[in-house]
Amino acid sequence: MFAVRNQLCSISKRAFATVTSTSPKVDQKFRVVVVGGGPGGLSVSSTISNLLGKNQVAVIEPSNKHYYQPLWTYVGSGLKDFNESFKPMAEVMPTNAEWIQDKVTTFDPENNTLRLADGQTVGYDYLVVAAGIQVNWDNIKGLKEALGKDGVTSNYDIDSVQKTYKFLQEFKGGNALFTFPTTPLKCPGAPTKITFLAEEVFRLTGVRDKTNVIYNHGGTQIFGIEYFAHAIEKLADERGIKRNFLHELVEINADNHQAIFKDNSKNGELKTFEYDFIHVAPPQGPPDFIKESKLADANGWVDVNKDTLRHNKYNNVFALGDCSSLPTSKTAAAITGESGVLKHNLIADLQGKKVEQAVYDGYSSCPMILSRDRLILTEYSGYTNYSVYLLEWIVDR
Repeated sequence: MFAVRNQLCSISKRAFATVTSTSPKVDQKFRVVVVGGGPGGLSVSSTISNLLGKNQVAVIEPSNKHYYQPLWTYVGSGLKDFNESFKPMAEVMPTNAEWIQDKVTTFDPENNTLRLADGQTVGYDYLVVAAGIQVNWDNIKGLKEALGKDGVTSNYDIDSVQKTYKFLQEFKGGNALFTFPTTPLKCPGAPTKITFLAEEVFRLTGVRDKTNVIYNHGGTQIFGIEYFAHAIEKLADERGIKRNFLHELVEINADNHQAIFKDNSKNGELKTFEYDFIHVAPPQGPPDFIKESKLADANGWVDVNKDTLRHNKYNNVFALGDCSSLPTSKTAAAITGESGVLKHNLIADLQGKKVEQAVYDGYSSCPMILSRDRLILTEYSGYTNYSVYLLEWIVDR
C-alpha cells in the first residue's frame, strides 16, 4: 500500500510540475487586448474601452504615428501633402485604453496570452487581432535597393511615396511602367489609381505624346468585380493605357532601367521591359508573427468565421481587417463594416448575453479616382462579387 501511495504521490508531483512549468507568468492582464493601432484596432478599442472603462482594454501598437495610408495615392499624384496623412499615435489612441508601445512576437491562445518583443507576457480574456498586412519588398529582386531612386517608386512606402510626384514632374517621356502583384494587397484599387493619375500628370506637363503608359497587372482583369472592370477598361482605352495581364514583377535591374516580369499566361516566361519611370505595387501577405502562430489558417491569415469574425478554433479570439482570412477586399471601407459586426458579437460575450450574432456580408468599397475631376465609386460584396451600383462623378473645374 505504501508503495502504491508513494507512486501516486510521485505521479501527482510530476503532473503538478508539468502544469506549473507550462503555465506562463503573466506580467499584465486585460479584459480585452487589441493587437494593432490602425483603423480596425482603433475602432474596436475605442468602443470597447468606453464600455468597460479604464484598465480593461489594451492596444498593442509599436508605431508612434498613425498613418492614413489611403491618402498616399493622392500624395503620390500631387493632390495632397504627405503631412496630411498622419497624426501622432497618442492623439488617436482611445482615452480609456492602455497603449502598449511594443510588438507582438508570439501568441499562446491555449493559455490566453501573448509575448511582446521586450519579453513581457500579456494575458487577456478576449483578443482582437487587427495587425494589418506585411509588405514583402524582398520578394522582388533588386527592388529595395532601387526604391526611391532614379524613377523607381512606390506609394506603398513611407519614404518613396514622398518622391513619386517629383519623379512624375521630372519625367520627360519614354516608358512609364506600373505594376500590380499576384498577391492580396491593401487598398487594391491604389495601383490602378496612380496609373490613371500619372497619365493625367503627363498630359498636364506636356509629355503625354512622348510617353508609353504601360500597366502590367498580375491578375486577369483591371478590377476584381467584372461590372466595374468593364467601365475602368473602357476609360483605360480612351486614355491610351496599355494593359498586360498575368504579368508578375520579379526583378528590378536598376543599372539598366529594366523590369523583369513572369508572363503567367505563357508558363512563367520571363519578359523584360525598359522603363524611364516605374511605380511598383509590392507583393504582400500575412505578418510573420501571425503566419507562424496557432491563430493562422493554411495561408497564414487569422482564421476567422467570415460571417461573425470569431476565430474558428478559439472562441475568445476575433480578427478584422487586412490580417484576417475574410475573403473580401482589404480596404478601409471593408473594415468599417467588419468592425460593427465584431463589436456587436464581442460586446454580447462581454455582457454575458445570448443574442443573435451579427453577420458581415463582405461589403467593401473603393473610390476609384481616375483624374483630378473624375472618379468611379465602386461598392460591392467581396463574398458574392455582386456590385451595389456604379456611380461616376465628374466634377467641372
